[in-house]
Amino acid sequence: MSVAVRLTGVGKTFTRPETGVSEIALRDISLSIEPGELVAFVGPSGSGKTTLLNLIARLQLPDTGAVELTRADGAVPRLAMVFQQPRLLEWRTVAENVRLAADAAGIPRERVAPALEAVGLAAYGGAFPLMLSGGQRQRVALARAFVVEPDIILFDEPFSALDELTARTLRSAMQTVRAIRPHTGILVTHNTLEAAFLADRILSFGAHPGRIVGEERVAIPRPRDPDDERLFRIHQRVLRELGV
Repeated sequence: MSVAVRLTGVGKTFTRPETGVSEIALRDISLSIEPGELVAFVGPSGSGKTTLLNLIARLQLPDTGAVELTRADGAVPRLAMVFQQPRLLEWRTVAENVRLAADAAGIPRERVAPALEAVGLAAYGGAFPLMLSGGQRQRVALARAFVVEPDIILFDEPFSALDELTARTLRSAMQTVRAIRPHTGILVTHNTLEAAFLADRILSFGAHPGRIVGEERVAIPRPRDPDDERLFRIHQRVLRELGV
């Protein structure tokens, strides 16, 4: 079951320990994300995108405003997060890395094999992470997130450390998995073409302080072709919103 996300007047300030100077990371962020919607956050470094993701994940608390995650049945939403680096346990096999997440979430172990198959790693369950390429390791991270059957998945630049050919393949894999189970999602990325390909809506962030400066809806049916000229036109509009 997907979850709705509501942010109202969210603000966050950090104080640099070496100088004691406070810096506003986010100011007065209000937005709504509907169940099953994938929203991309784009913008320059320092615009508060990852900070906002951490607030939604409850890894940090806002100084002002409220963050609400709501399931229709009133249950506590289940979150998963995919980071820029896969963060795998090197001494555990691929299947064991995914199984640890399933066990922690109370998900039957029988779901591990389908999760690996969904990301193209059905033949690699017994391999260790050091035997895998960077793209394969990130596929494991995706499988680990999908296996817990989350209500919402938070993606923090999951493909930015990969070469473009590998990243392109993984974006398509992510699109395929979301077609099977369209969970609510938030994607932080610097790649505006990636945002256009994957997202239902793109929010552009400005820096100092972090704030929303533009919104673009992506009304292109799925499955999408990464070479669709309409995606490129959306990419251009988002860049203009960002002043690039």
